[in-house]
Amino acid sequence: MELLEVKTVRESNYKVPDGKLLKVKLLITSEKIAEVKVLGDFFLHPEDTILKIEKELIGLSRDETSIAESIDRILKESEATLVGATAADIAKTIMMAWDLD
Repeated sequence: MELLEVKTVRESNYKVPDGKLLKVKLLITSEKIAEVKVLGDFFLHPEDTILKIEKELIGLSRDETSIAESIDRILKESEATLVGATAADIAKTIMMAWDLD
């Protein structure tokens, strides 16, 4: 008997206090991130760092701290500058999407 894999798509928006708007599109499979898109009017340089972040988050479980730490690590490794939001803000937006019923 083949198991059916359930995929859940969620979206959220978060306006960072004194910052920018973050938008997340999240695909969850087996209680893990299968795909994530981070959008918004924040600034990130180099711009391709967002693709590295999105790739790094695939497979992570629902843990805001782990998600924020992964994002922060990629930002540091890429020597990236993020303006208008923080790694914690992105993690919070992901959790808001995850927690939608």
